[in-house]
Amino acid sequence: MVEFITEYDGAEELSEAQLDELRRVCEKVMENEDCDFDAEISLTFTDNEGIRAINAEYRGIDRATDVLSFPMLDFSDDEADAEFETDGEMVMLGDIVISAERAAEQAAELNHSLRRELAFLTAHSVLHLLGYDHVGNEEGEREMIEKQDRALGELGITRDIPEF
Repeated sequence: MVEFITEYDGAEELSEAQLDELRRVCEKVMENEDCDFDAEISLTFTDNEGIRAINAEYRGIDRATDVLSFPMLDFSDDEADAEFETDGEMVMLGDIVISAERAAEQAAELNHSLRRELAFLTAHSVLHLLGYDHVGNEEGEREMIEKQDRALGELGITRDIPEF
């Protein structure tokens, strides 16, 4: 089970149906990664200016991007999984920040729905929260694309899925 702490900073609020779908995306990615713990994720929707400021502050990159991920756990250590599997507590997985403005721009550029773009960005970000990385890593990028596509495909979230 995944619970969200949701914030909106310069972005329109999502409906419960939209948030439920994003929750299912998180849960599917985690299920496919054999994560058998309940997780809490801070999910913030902002605009391009908001994400630009966060990107500049935390990554030293002064430009807008589509999504940022801030993991709370280090999954490079196999002992981390064992610790969270047995305690039964809700685990704070990390923070996801999505520029709803950039997501809408990308959806238009790629000729698919905002619904699909938000699901894709969420799947991508959850993989980052689980320790995956693609920056400067072609194999990591291929692996993440495969995992994102698998999760979205299993949920029926295709490029031609309509808006809610």
